Amino acid sequence: MNSLKEIHLKIKFFWGSLFYFKYTPHALLYSRKRDNIERKFFKRSTEKGFNQPGKIIRTELTERGANFYFELAELQICFLTEDFVRVDWKPGIPPISYAIVQQDWQEVKTQLEEIENGFSISSAKLKVFVQEDGSLKFCDSSGQTLREELPPSRKSEGWLHQAKLRQEEQIYGLGERFSSLNLRAAKDEKQQPKTYRMWNYDAAGMYGPGSDPMYLCIPVYLSLYSSGSYLIFYENSFDANFTFGETAVADFEGGSLRYYFTYGVPAQLLERYTELTGRAALPPLWALGYHQSKWGYRTEEKIREEAQAFQDRNLPLSAIHLDIDCQVGNRAFTIDPDRFPKLGSFTQELKELGVQFIAILNPGIKYSRHSNLFLEGQILDGFCKLPNGKLVVAPVWPGWCVFPDFTNPKVRGWWSRQYQYLLDVGVAGFWHDMNEPAAFIAWGDRSLPKVTQHYMEGRGGDHREAHNVYGLLQAKAAYDSLCQYHPQQRPFLVSRAGWAGLQRYAWTWTGDVECTWVALRTTIATVVGLGLSGIPYSGPDIGGFQGNPSAELYLRWFQMATFFTFYRTHSSNNVEHRTPWTYGEPYLSIIRQFLELRYRLLPYFYTLSWEATQKGYPPVRPVFWSATDEPALWSVEDAFFLGDALLVCPIVEERARSRQVILPKGHWYNFWNDAVLKGSQQVTIEAPLEQIPLLVLAGSILPMEEKKQLILHIYPPVEGNSETLLYSDAGDGYGESRLDKFCMTRSENNLEITWTEEGKYPFAFISVSLHLHGIKPQQAWVDDKEVTCTGQILEFEDSEGLAIGNRFHKVRIQV
Repeated sequence: MNSLKEIHLKIKFFWGSLFYFKYTPHALLYSRKRDNIERKFFKRSTEKGFNQPGKIIRTELTERGANFYFELAELQICFLTEDFVRVDWKPGIPPISYAIVQQDWQEVKTQLEEIENGFSISSAKLKVFVQEDGSLKFCDSSGQTLREELPPSRKSEGWLHQAKLRQEEQIYGLGERFSSLNLRAAKDEKQQPKTYRMWNYDAAGMYGPGSDPMYLCIPVYLSLYSSGSYLIFYENSFDANFTFGETAVADFEGGSLRYYFTYGVPAQLLERYTELTGRAALPPLWALGYHQSKWGYRTEEKIREEAQAFQDRNLPLSAIHLDIDCQVGNRAFTIDPDRFPKLGSFTQELKELGVQFIAILNPGIKYSRHSNLFLEGQILDGFCKLPNGKLVVAPVWPGWCVFPDFTNPKVRGWWSRQYQYLLDVGVAGFWHDMNEPAAFIAWGDRSLPKVTQHYMEGRGGDHREAHNVYGLLQAKAAYDSLCQYHPQQRPFLVSRAGWAGLQRYAWTWTGDVECTWVALRTTIATVVGLGLSGIPYSGPDIGGFQGNPSAELYLRWFQMATFFTFYRTHSSNNVEHRTPWTYGEPYLSIIRQFLELRYRLLPYFYTLSWEATQKGYPPVRPVFWSATDEPALWSVEDAFFLGDALLVCPIVEERARSRQVILPKGHWYNFWNDAVLKGSQQVTIEAPLEQIPLLVLAGSILPMEEKKQLILHIYPPVEGNSETLLYSDAGDGYGESRLDKFCMTRSENNLEITWTEEGKYPFAFISVSLHLHGIKPQQAWVDDKEVTCTGQILEFEDSEGLAIGNRFHKVRIQV
């Protein structure tokens, strides 16, 4: 970097630091006030706990299970399905079902039996043994032990819950974690098992590997061991700590001990969990494209220049995101009319270029009688208060702020109404920031006082319970608003914080990550872990939020993010502005190729999105997703699946031009040169600067689009058959759709592909061609009519009988 550029960046960093520094007095004052408030109002519970629940006094058969009454506690076991059970230990504050959408489960037949030292309650697939001392054991129908739990301990207000772990057992999930993919593998400074906190937390400008807690904590985890896997979800939003050593420990500060258990392969676990907590709605197709963002787009003209720069360089772009500097005094629901004088016509101008306008929104409301939002919220009695009835006031970007109580449905309704005028002028979506909720602090907790009072749907509660659901409920209010005011368009929302069920309303991003090679690598585990926690749409700030990545680091980050669902470059206001052309050639040309690849892959991404709505599967998956019987894959955290077809192996080390890859079973095609590799082994794959290792599973049909042409890339199985689905619709709205099903069968010298169609949406492509990989066609027949092969490509023009509404039913290829 030349000296002038270094000076420029140092000046920019200095002014950015001053921007933060001006909030320091507020942070110091607030930290002192918060501590005083908590000392003044915090009351310790006088309730006595117990180390064990005592002995069973009596049992009671219920419609879906049984109740067990111990000397000091009550246990309810309820079968939701034959392989999915809810366990409730009482006493404790019962949770409000913010996470739960499925309440109407089909009838399950259960049987209660008395056994030595306890009882068993069972369905046709699952048996739960309740021991005399309160320990539980879960077994499948064959009698194999799935999980063993120790008797729970009741603290003064919360619970301590433990389960035995096998030596080989691996643990994944807990929402957003900047840690190893296998959470059990991480250690603290003393080389003890790492503790993961359940408390949504603002990383405040920059974080690196090992940071905990993070913005989006979800108390759900998946366990994997040689003979199976299971999932546990705790329906408890209180502050908690999880540790995975010889036992799995869940230590909750308050609430009841309600949790859910199911077992099966990972796909079954995510299907059950998202059946309970809800599945992501299908996004608009444009949302799966590339998003450009920065903290620093201050004017309409700057955004116009940015959009035009993409056009001039022939780079596809789907959305531009604005940060708080577009607002008036950083205030929610404002966009400065002096700097955006014709917002309605400007958003339309961008849409004509295929670019959507995305605005930012923070929940803190300026504490000022000059703010209409403050006055409205006051009249509604809608802001969070202290036990003495005074407003909770804390510093955020607008200065001193008050905070809407989203646990009150009236407040959510009021908040929903605020989006309308921005929607009316063409804002296409919103990203929610600082909604943990976060406050500026000098020390201590970066949020509201824990004694803050919340409505909690009418029953009341404090911030210890409401904190983690705050971002979730803000997202719900926004989602309801977008559905109401734009009923023919699918909502697009991104939320930094949330809880179980956030997938129903919003995407997320991984916040203020540092721009280092280690952070790039760890981001893979973060995104995969979010997917295993029910969040299918996530991604990082490409290149990292804080700092100036080298050209190589930005390129490698961009290549990796091409295969994540949320595909966005964003950065801080005190670093160099970052775009695909920032580093010149050859980086611009390489990035252009990956951008073009992303858009060609949109039919595949869109089908994976549809699958997420149907089954809850995350598009980005761990390498062990379909091969849990291969222990070598359990700890792979530098690679991931996109769907079932693509194995993505990013380059995570500086100057690396090759890397080791552990292949799952099966056969694999190198995407770049069609070389075939046998699975269940470790191989070295070349990775020049313009490529990353990208492998396609044999038996896959990869749908891609080029200029309204559908290209089916055929990667034949070695033998046997396979099936590929292609979902399509108008790309937005709620009209008709279609599902095209392609079945492929390979015999010794023949490859057969059949095509069946469902749905009323018309076929959207002007033509179809088959690109064959790994085989040399000798002859080909389309619906029993012989056609000419041109190299590895089969194209069907109108003269050959393929036109819109007249597609092939069967293709047979002699190889």
